[in-house]
Amino acid sequence: MAPQETTPVDHDLAGLLDSLALLKRDDSLALIAILSEVTGENPVRWGSMIVFGHYHYRYESGHEGATFVVGFAPRKTEFSLYLLNCSDPAGDHQRQALLARLGRHRMGKACIYIKRMADIDTEVLRQLALLGTDAARRAEAKKG
Repeated sequence: MAPQETTPVDHDLAGLLDSLALLKRDDSLALIAILSEVTGENPVRWGSMIVFGHYHYRYESGHEGATFVVGFAPRKTEFSLYLLNCSDPAGDHQRQALLARLGRHRMGKACIYIKRMADIDTEVLRQLALLGTDAARRAEAKKG
């Protein structure tokens, strides 16, 4: 099996933030504040992503690995937000209701895309991040 490509790196977070345009940097700092508060974790740089927390997963197929709880990538044209534990059907109805209230965004398979923080309701973002964080922690607890 190929090794996981996205892992923590020794690059400093400040270097990534300094490379961003001013508005993107300000929005990144706002995201860091929200996600740090929700997870209780410090931000860590994984390549071009800023992530919070970690957990070990194992699928029924036997595939396993480590990943982060929530995070985001400040891409050139938009942010990729990794907030949802999409494999957790228990929170699907609540997730969908929150997404309907989030504001201007689009969905990918595993992430939410936004252009700027001003386009979304940050309280809804906080709740979505909490859902993802709680789902990851429940998954960890089941293994324990």
